Amino acid sequence: MKKLFTLLGIALLALLAYLAFWPVSVAPVAWEAPQDQGYTGDFAVNDRLTALKIVELEGRSGPEDADIGPDGLVHVATHDGEILRIEENGAITVFAQTGGRPLGIEFDDSGTLFVADAYRGLLSVDRGGKVTLLAETTKDGSPILYADDVDIAADGSVYFSDASTRFGAQDNGGTLAASVLDLVEHSSNGRILKYDPASGETTVFADGLNFANGVAVDDANSAVFVVETGNYRVWRFPMDGSAGTVVLENLPGFPDNINNAPNGTFWVGLVSPRNPVMDQLANSPFLRRVIMRLPDAMKPAPLRYGFVLRMDASGKVLETLQDPSGDYALTTGAVTLPDGRIAVTSLTEPRLGMLDAAPR
Repeated sequence: MKKLFTLLGIALLALLAYLAFWPVSVAPVAWEAPQDQGYTGDFAVNDRLTALKIVELEGRSGPEDADIGPDGLVHVATHDGEILRIEENGAITVFAQTGGRPLGIEFDDSGTLFVADAYRGLLSVDRGGKVTLLAETTKDGSPILYADDVDIAADGSVYFSDASTRFGAQDNGGTLAASVLDLVEHSSNGRILKYDPASGETTVFADGLNFANGVAVDDANSAVFVVETGNYRVWRFPMDGSAGTVVLENLPGFPDNINNAPNGTFWVGLVSPRNPVMDQLANSPFLRRVIMRLPDAMKPAPLRYGFVLRMDASGKVLETLQDPSGDYALTTGAVTLPDGRIAVTSLTEPRLGMLDAAPR
């Protein structure tokens, strides 16, 4: 019996040593998480997303973003690199294959599609589906490791996010796995890039963000709105280069995409509720390293809860669309269609959600 207890003691010490000292890829930074107010006030629970009608993607998954093409049809990005087009009769056709992991997509006025591809960088796709690589590094030579979302200004400048300069999506197990690493580390390494189509140069527009995610140019073409997932907030960065300001903060979940909505408003998707354990450990880098040594099943992971909000340019929340059941979940955002319907996108779903236009 004594020998058994000795062996158990040695095993316990070995486990503790592993949890305390085994090398991990993250170097967590201490920060103060805002107190989570949960689904109250402007974010009070409702079930408006449960009315979604589903468009099956025929075996594909991850319709991260959507946009309306010059043909008036909905286009969506998918996990396997395809940009799909949803025909008027509901059929799914392939518009383009990027050879990477397309996330944010946006058509310009000429019908060219710009794509933030997490594996490849900034791409363009012409009307015939031909893919061209526009930027895989910045002007100063730094690699674009996690292109995430994109929007286009009236002068043709393309603004797009490089979510993490520490954890590239392709080299760290994909977009979700890399995002978890970046969010756990919280080292403020995300940035917004600006591509100039005249010069072909890509420069840094804003940096110091904790997982820079959704990007949207406002209707006035005066500012770029940016989702900072790691700090649960949305920024407004004036195009003239003056200091950015936070317009919406302390969200009850992890914000993802931001897209223009009618009358100068914006759709913002919350991909998952906040993780209370990770909030509590915000100021404990050591314990966050310990968590990364746990089995994958015990590490932080998104929770299934559908949530999209609409805000105005000042950050005032105008409405929310929710599905507490999580039937359609990991919601990244929404796009208002010409007929008034709302396409709701997702990080992982094998389908696209469609919501009929309806009063609150």
